[in-house]
Amino acid sequence: MGDVEIPSDLRFTLDDEWARHDDGRVVIGITDYAQQQLGDIVFVELPEADTAVTQGKPFGVIESVKAVSDLNAPISGKIVEVNQTLIDRPETVNEDCYGDGWLCVISPAAEVELEGLLDAAAYRRHVDERSEPES
Repeated sequence: MGDVEIPSDLRFTLDDEWARHDDGRVVIGITDYAQQQLGDIVFVELPEADTAVTQGKPFGVIESVKAVSDLNAPISGKIVEVNQTLIDRPETVNEDCYGDGWLCVISPAAEVELEGLLDAAAYRRHVDERSEPES
């Protein structure tokens, strides 16, 4: 699956979320692989700002024409900002998952959790393993 964009400056989860450290805050979203697998995204449910999230636990829902999936927090902390654009334009995630289609911003409880996430090379291997045809 070589046509999946995986930016080298991000960290990734096995659940296909990405995290970008940005001046003491962490911007999160879903990966290109995830949005391709979901297809056309029609709804995104995110928590309010000031909501505490726990690494690996669901914090929201993303719905496409094919499936409804939980969004799992890549790190623990408090949500400080939510992408309001996604309320009216959830398809923004399909159009620009690493840019305008970000989900929310977290103030991390422990920045060390970021270091435990996958780097781009490890996430690429994870995507490739799931994309290989069954033998």
